[in-house]
Order: sequence, then C-alpha cells, then structure tokens
Amino acid sequence: MALLTCKNAAFGYDGETVLTGIDFSLRGGEYLYILGENGAGKSTLVKGILGLINPVSGSIEFGDGLRVSETGYLPQQTQIQQSFPASVFEVVLSGRINSMGMRPFYNRNDREDAILKLELIGMKGYEKKSFQELSGGQKQRVLLARAMCAAKRLILLDEPVSGLDPAATTDLYELVADINKNMGMTVIMVSHDIEAAKMYASHVMHLSHTQLFFGSIDDYTNSKVGRDYLKGVKA
Repeated sequence: MALLTCKNAAFGYDGETVLTGIDFSLRGGEYLYILGENGAGKSTLVKGILGLINPVSGSIEFGDGLRVSETGYLPQQTQIQQSFPASVFEVVLSGRINSMGMRPFYNRNDREDAILKLELIGMKGYEKKSFQELSGGQKQRVLLARAMCAAKRLILLDEPVSGLDPAATTDLYELVADINKNMGMTVIMVSHDIEAAKMYASHVMHLSHTQLFFGSIDDYTNSKVGRDYLKGVKA
C-alpha cells in the first residue's frame, strides 16, 4: 500500500499556480530525492506534502494509516535555527508537540523518546548543552533528532546539508541513510546533489515548475532529463 500519493497535483500561492503535473506514489521504506534548479518548485512541493498549502487542483493523499501530523520535517537552515535559545534536549523534545494532542505538558514517554532520538543520532550526553554552542553539523543532527521525534514513518529534509563542510555533509547523509535502511523510515530529500542521489536514493523526482521525471535512480541517470542535469552539474 502506498504511504504517499500525489495525483496530477498543482500548487500555488495567492491565486498563482507555480507547480503543476505532480504525479507519484511512495511506499514505506523508499528514499526519494527531489532535484531541480533554484526556484523549480521543490520547497513548494514540500509545503504541499506537509499540508502547509493545499493543491489548487489534483490531490495529495496519505495512506496505510499515516497522518500528515505524523511527518517529520527538517527545514532549510535559517538564522533563527542557528541561534535557537534553548538546550539540546529542549529542541529535540519540541518535536513531540504534534503527538501530544490536548495534553498541556510533556510526559515521561515524550522525554524518553527525545533521549532515544539523541542516542540514535549520536548526541546522547549533549542534553544540557546550549544549542547555540554547537557546530553546524551538530545542530543539523539535533534538528534531525527533533524531526525524528515527530515522524512515524515519513521524514522530509529540505536541503539539510546547505552550509555544512564536506565531512559534516557526508556524516549527515550517512545518518539519514541509516535511518532509512535500519528503521524503514521513508525519506524525501530536497537537494541539488545528484552524486548523493546516485548513492542513496531509490527514486528521483526532477522538477522545473512541473514534474519532468519520476522513477528509479537508474532510470533517471539513463534519461535525457538526468543526463542533461548531470552535464550541467559537471560543466
């Protein structure tokens, strides 16, 4: 059964359509890279999947019992994120908010899950450390743990390695791949990094204000869209 399905969906803002022809389906445990130039509509699609904007036509549906509120999200880095005035533990724990329902306070399960996710990303022992004092790579790990606290079976990452050095980039890629393989977490990664897509993705979507390609990574690298994109990256 499909976990996420888009059927000929289009998205836009203030009455203007900016992304059309989105038609794909993902099952549990698959890993999708969304590729395309700046302004191609990648972040718009992420907002649609998260329910932050509604399709102007077509549909987007969650299946197999998954709800949009059970989706983890690691957004693009902002200055606010970089200077978040809280402890590491507080940042990660905030990922549990959507699962609290009407409860006004965190409970023992929330706190235990936050510790578990910190251990999962290799940051156990940093609970009391100020988020602002962490390196860029450590901050992204903590924000990934926060997203994992919200996620049941789907996590979205919007250009999560932007601004990271090569070592931290590889580290984060490997961590996400491990979460995908060993936890069965479905991953959607927005990226410009075709080489990383070739290494980690099961599927690729290429956008340019519309869906130019959706399919396996092997089919993408052998397609005209994929070959042209590879040429542009290498040029």
